[in-house]
Amino acid sequence: MSALIMEQRVMPKQCLRDRDLAMAHGFARVGLGINIATHGLTRLGEIPAFASETVKMFAHTFLPSQAVLATSYFIPPAEFILGILLIAGLFLRPVLIVGLLLMFQLMFGMTLLQQWSISGLQLFYVAFYAILLATSGWDYYSMDSWLQAIKEKQ
Repeated sequence: MSALIMEQRVMPKQCLRDRDLAMAHGFARVGLGINIATHGLTRLGEIPAFASETVKMFAHTFLPSQAVLATSYFIPPAEFILGILLIAGLFLRPVLIVGLLLMFQLMFGMTLLQQWSISGLQLFYVAFYAILLATSGWDYYSMDSWLQAIKEKQ
């Protein structure tokens, strides 16, 4: 009886359709972009306070306080800009690579502070960035794709 039921079911012709993969990639990219942009946006108005607290956090490490201060002023605008570019899908491959490099920097700091739960969470961001980079061939719903289509028409 179960073999008869299985024969009657209609199996899909293709499990992973290009259009669905492109939509999944686009939604994942926008989701990461919202997360990263908002992370930066919430700190933009309070960069001096964020930088000051970060310098205090790293005071007992070997990192020079001026390097920590400069990095702390850089992180919020970098997150905001990377997030906006991810949402738009503009300069996708370079943005994903820069995002990964930023995550490596953040992970280095958190592991130096022995903040293992935070650095563990940052591994998920690294994986997410890496998956988006690996699947960037499915980048269709983006400004990059739109600009490429315009360029090809000319």
